[in-house]
Amino acid sequence: MKYSDWLKEWLNDYVKSASKPRTYEGYAAIVRLHIAPRLGEYELSDIAPLIMQKFISELAESGNKWTGKGLSPNFIRSIISVLQNSLKTAHAAGLISEYTADRIKRPKIVEKQVECFSAAEQKKIEKYVLASKKQKLRGIIICLYTGLRIGELLALTWDDIDFQKASLSVTKTCRDGYIDGKRGIIADTPKTGTSRRKIPLPKAVLNILRELKRGKTCDFVVSENGKPVFVRSYQRTFELILERLKIAHKGFHALRHTFATRAIECGMDVKTLSEILGHKNAAITLNRYAHSLWEHKAEMMNKLGDLL
Repeated sequence: MKYSDWLKEWLNDYVKSASKPRTYEGYAAIVRLHIAPRLGEYELSDIAPLIMQKFISELAESGNKWTGKGLSPNFIRSIISVLQNSLKTAHAAGLISEYTADRIKRPKIVEKQVECFSAAEQKKIEKYVLASKKQKLRGIIICLYTGLRIGELLALTWDDIDFQKASLSVTKTCRDGYIDGKRGIIADTPKTGTSRRKIPLPKAVLNILRELKRGKTCDFVVSENGKPVFVRSYQRTFELILERLKIAHKGFHALRHTFATRAIECGMDVKTLSEILGHKNAAITLNRYAHSLWEHKAEMMNKLGDLL
């Protein structure tokens, strides 16, 4: 059996039924763009560790189909995971006598540099958003003071907001996609189990939400003309705001990092921050924001030194 034939079968019979649609789509894209073109013609039984390792080396050198450059170590690890999962299932199904994909040498994880806005940049963004007549932009403020991911923000509905308890519940996320051939917004469960969480709301954000709710007929907190907003459209709107304000480009996710950085600067402990961000554990938060934590500690020590 050719590997390409098994990959189709594996995706359809094993991955599609047991995974979130987004996971399935990600696996299918990796198979289509990277694994099948290079390894698809091999017989399953012929895919040896040496062949797989050569494939990984090629990805590191020239795996990007658009630029011809190497793929990032983090993305290569994702490709390896798909490769290993497909071959492990083939072994469990009795299609290959031995599973050897665990012998692949993985590239080291490279932690992405955290990008956030300075306090001055944040104030410029807030001032612009609050002065704008476009109410959908208020979602940017919500992200700056809750650390929500963009999919979580745009999936928020009014039943997720508890005005009496001043809290926000993250119960779902969303993404752009196609429904029956038409472009639409696809709702999904949160990214991980810990992503389902409750976040306390500052009074200022609560007031913004009250303002947004007045006269609203749409169920979504962030909406335009009574309809939910597409993720890519909202990202592009944010990019245009940064251009207008002459602030260096950073992705929408930088708002989440900015919230975390400001929280650390205000003295929030790592465990609390981890829970608000929906990380699996505090170690992830600690590793991701180690630089900000160090700066905060250094500042505290300098303040102590001023007492001498």
